[in-house]
Amino acid sequence: MLPYARQEIDASDVEAVSSALTDPFLSTGPAVARFESDLAAWTGGHPSVVVTSGTAALHTAYAAAGVGPGQQVVVPPLTFVATAAAAALLGAEVVFADVDEATGCLDPAAAEAALTERTSVVASVDYAGAPADMDALRAVADRAGALLLEDAAHSIGTTWRGRPVGSLADLTTLSFFATKNLTTAEGGAVVSTSPDLHRAAARFRNHGLVRDPAEQRWPDEGPWHQEVHSLGLNYRLPDVLCTLGSSQLRRLAGFVARRAEISARYDAALAEVAEVRTPTRPADAEVAWHLYPARVPEDARRPLFEHLRAAGIGVQVNYVPAYWHPVFADLGYQRGQCPVAERWYRQEISLPLFVGLTDDDVDRVCDLVRAYFAG
Repeated sequence: MLPYARQEIDASDVEAVSSALTDPFLSTGPAVARFESDLAAWTGGHPSVVVTSGTAALHTAYAAAGVGPGQQVVVPPLTFVATAAAAALLGAEVVFADVDEATGCLDPAAAEAALTERTSVVASVDYAGAPADMDALRAVADRAGALLLEDAAHSIGTTWRGRPVGSLADLTTLSFFATKNLTTAEGGAVVSTSPDLHRAAARFRNHGLVRDPAEQRWPDEGPWHQEVHSLGLNYRLPDVLCTLGSSQLRRLAGFVARRAEISARYDAALAEVAEVRTPTRPADAEVAWHLYPARVPEDARRPLFEHLRAAGIGVQVNYVPAYWHPVFADLGYQRGQCPVAERWYRQEISLPLFVGLTDDDVDRVCDLVRAYFAG
């Protein structure tokens, strides 16, 4: 079985993790700060707060933004449900806005139409690794007096008009799940261009604890004194996993390059298959491809999916529109409200894409796709 995705672990990663296990700190130690510093080299120098997952990063980012009851958060539906769920868990109303037909990313015009006086965050998703028109979305958010959040779970290593992911929005969230462009097994990060938002995210990640005497509200009880001014959670990423992250970052440029080669090979091999629409490549972006999202006629998607799975090819579909999940249907969201995203879902099939995929593997997948459509 050729998997849909697979992590890329080598001897240097194993050595780094093994060494970390003998360090005095397994958690809240120097490897955390080191990983956060290493990440800054990929985010335009903007600081990060590493957390336990990409979902934790979203929850932390929305909390740092002060998202809560009475507020609205604009989200595209073509995403994993966490982008919307993390805002809803804080009590906000999620407003779904449709996606761009070419890229599957949040459409700035649709985001603009979704704005109200209660909009506090416009959340974009870098679908498959490609960003939306971030400059247009910045203008949309600014007109609403809202913060701009970039869910960059797919896109560390991507640049937009020469600027790296992490420098394009007020808050950027990353994921280091096993199948992502780099992995800490589970993990994520919040990056911010705002010192205040960064501080709020760091505090939320650690139970909301305040230890700085200059910020404490009550008389000091002694060296153990600490206070909680606002509630947070334990989203701390252990040193062992941070060490793996720093090791992976040393090879990220190579990961991005290999993913680009694989994506280009798919493009070339499938160019003559009339029924297959290959991913749009934004002219303003250098994309760190996480997925290879092909599109096929709606009536062919499931049969092609089953044909490839039967041949041992681990394909996937990304994603069921977020508001189709029963939890949102129970809140009154209805199918049909974002027709472009729904059409994307019905046509989309993700072909295998990971660093260890060989050229022969890619050719095998493409041969099977061509054979299916040749009848």
